[in-house]
Amino acid sequence: MSRPRVFQTSGFDILDPSKTFEEKTLPDYLKERYYPVHIGKVFKSQYQVVTKLGFGSSSTIWLCRDLLRRIPEIEISKHLKTFPSGHVGEKYVRLVVDSFVITGPHGVHPCLLYQPAGADIRDYMHSLEGDTLPENLLRPTLRFVLVALDYLHKASVIHTDVQPNNILLGIDDESILAEMEEDEVANPAPRKQLSDHTIYATRAMPLTSGEPLLADIGEARIAEEKQTGRIMPGVYRAPEVMMGMDWDNKVDIWALGQMAWTLFEQGHLFRNRTLDNDSEHAQRFAEMISLLGPPPVEFLRQSNWKGLAEIPNQSLESRESRLESENKVLFLQFLRKTLRWLPEERPTAEELFADEWVRGEDY
Repeated sequence: MSRPRVFQTSGFDILDPSKTFEEKTLPDYLKERYYPVHIGKVFKSQYQVVTKLGFGSSSTIWLCRDLLRRIPEIEISKHLKTFPSGHVGEKYVRLVVDSFVITGPHGVHPCLLYQPAGADIRDYMHSLEGDTLPENLLRPTLRFVLVALDYLHKASVIHTDVQPNNILLGIDDESILAEMEEDEVANPAPRKQLSDHTIYATRAMPLTSGEPLLADIGEARIAEEKQTGRIMPGVYRAPEVMMGMDWDNKVDIWALGQMAWTLFEQGHLFRNRTLDNDSEHAQRFAEMISLLGPPPVEFLRQSNWKGLAEIPNQSLESRESRLESENKVLFLQFLRKTLRWLPEERPTAEELFADEWVRGEDY
C-alpha cells in the first residue's frame, strides 16, 4: 500500500456560498443525490480522491489514486468474464474496474471506478478547424469503434447508446495524471464550503491522443434473442425502436452510421431531434424517406406506421458537402449500409470493417 497524499487545507480560493456553482447550477439539482466528497478522502481503504473531473445530474466524477500497488487489470462484468479472451476489441471497451457502495448523510451511493480516459470525441473536435473530424481521423476512429462493437456483439452484448459523447480518447501518456495530482497539491482547486458539504471546481482533463474507447455501457443489454422497449437517444433512434418493433444488436450499426455523419458533417443527419408524439415521429420518417428511400413492404407489415408528414426535397448526395468524386460515393455507400430500414439487411460490425471507405488507403 502507498501512503495517502496530504493535500492543503488552506491557501485556496473560497467562493461566495450564496452563488450557484458547478452541480448546483443544474435545474433539477438535489443535494441528497450527491455524496459530499472531500479531496484527500480515502474510500474502501484503497482509493484516494485527488481532484474533481466533472459532474452530472446525479453524480460527481473524481480522479482517484489507487493506493494498492498491483498489476493493472480490468475486472469486467460476470458475463464478459465468461466470453473467451483474446478478442482485440476488449481493450477498446471501457469497463468497470471496481465498484463499491458508501453511506452518506442521505443514504447509500454506488461508486464505479474506471481506468482514466481523456475527453470525448466531441470535445476533441472543438479543438480542430471547422469543429468537425476530418476524413483521415474519422476512418480510424470508426475502425476502433467497430472492433469494440464486434467484441460486444459476439459476447451477446448490445451497447444501445453509440454516440459521440461515449467515444473517449485514450490516455497514451499517464504522466498527465501525476501532473494533475501535483497541480492539485500546489494549486488547490477553488471550492465552495457550505455547512455540510463542499463543492469543488472541475479540473479540465488535458487533451490526449490515445486510441479511442467505446464507453458507458450503463444502458447495454445482454441478449441473444430479439428485445423490445425504448432505447437509444431520440436523435439516433433506429426505426424499429421508434415503431415499437423487436430489435437486436443492429441498432448499434444504425447509430454508428448516424454518428459518422455527426462527426464529419457538423450536424445531425436527421434534423428533427425530439420524438415525443406522433407528429414528430411522422416528421422523422419523412426525413428518413427523403434520404434513404421508402421503407420496404416487410418493414411496414411489422410496424405500427401512423401517417406521414410532407417529405423534404433532399437527398444524401445534396446534404453531403465535404467530399468529392469517388470518396463521396464510397462514404455514402458506407452510410447506406448502416442505415437500412430492415435490421437484418444491415451488415455486422465485422463485415463493416471490410467496407471500402472504412478501410480507405490504409489497407
